[in-house]
Amino acid sequence: MKKITLQYFAVLREQAGCSEERLETAAATPAELYEEVRARHGFTLPLSMLRVAVNEEFRDWSSPLESSDRVVFIPPVAGG
Repeated sequence: MKKITLQYFAVLREQAGCSEERLETAAATPAELYEEVRARHGFTLPLSMLRVAVNEEFRDWSSPLESSDRVVFIPPVAGG
């Protein structure tokens, strides 16, 4: 199990009810992690609409996760 810190923005923050959480996960990739938290929080955005950053760097959805990583799921941004 890995200890991961997640940050949420915009609609994901609203749906999760928090801007950050720490969790233990067996997810090996950001894609697996997103599916895990999507089921937990009922996220409505599909993976294809998001970008992911791990430790402040954009990453591929299939890149490996390590314990103590900081993961940010980045939803589309609406301008105004």
